[in-house]
Amino acid sequence: MSEKNKVQEFFKLGEVGNYFVRVFQKPDPDKPSNFNLRMMHGINKISILIFLFALIVWTIKRFL
Repeated sequence: MSEKNKVQEFFKLGEVGNYFVRVFQKPDPDKPSNFNLRMMHGINKISILIFLFALIVWTIKRFL
């Protein structure tokens, strides 16, 4: 296995990572959407951002 393939395999996102990428994309106009679905994705975006912020703060406190 070449060095490039090892790096690509290490950063491969999988299903969970692809969900995080998909949540922050613009909605697809061809797919049906309703109020409940939009609110669910909005709350998920807020939750992900707060979690990442807390992780950064925790990491900074831990190493300083």
